[in-house]
Amino acid sequence: MRYVLILAILVWGFLVGWLAWLIVRGGGFRTIRWPQAVAAGLIGSFVGGLGISLLNGDGLALRPSGLIGSVIGAVIVLLIWGSIQRRRAR
Repeated sequence: MRYVLILAILVWGFLVGWLAWLIVRGGGFRTIRWPQAVAAGLIGSFVGGLGISLLNGDGLALRPSGLIGSVIGAVIVLLIWGSIQRRRAR
């Protein structure tokens, strides 16, 4: 049962990262940097989804507020990540 949960978390991170990548970077399916998108999805999902769920009083239950928070968190992670990469490129 634990393996199914881990797989579900990874798939959710993949989907959220892909959606956040499309929102922030645009472009098509081939322009996505998959490791960065999945990492942003997992980190953003954890921080944004959990944060918004707790602020709304939903706790750890799976609610739309947490799902929307996951995408918002992943978008913020990608924006921060892009900013850091641009600074390093200078």
